[in-house]
Amino acid sequence: MTDWIDICGADDLQPDSGICARVEGRQVAIFYLPKEKTLFAVGNYDPIGRANVLSRGMIGDLGGQPVVASPLYKQHFNLETGVCVEDAAVSVPVYPVRIENGRVEVGVGG
Repeated sequence: MTDWIDICGADDLQPDSGICARVEGRQVAIFYLPKEKTLFAVGNYDPIGRANVLSRGMIGDLGGQPVVASPLYKQHFNLETGVCVEDAAVSVPVYPVRIENGRVEVGVGG
């Protein structure tokens, strides 16, 4: 079962950009793509650059897949799977995320 943690109001999201939130002691990067009406949530920690920076990365797509490029060494992480495009052996955690009653919620557990 997924527990939903209230993060912020939907109005706090930055269109086509990321924000960082602390969820049960972990930093989570949340990305909002308004044209696609989509939210993504991944771990904020860049395992290659070894810093919590992914929420500051550039979002886009590679081969039709949504990605965030780390601001450090520019590796791309798939926003749906968390897998690094340049090195499939490296990944970041992904989290369910939704807007419920005007609030952004990240799923944990389950």
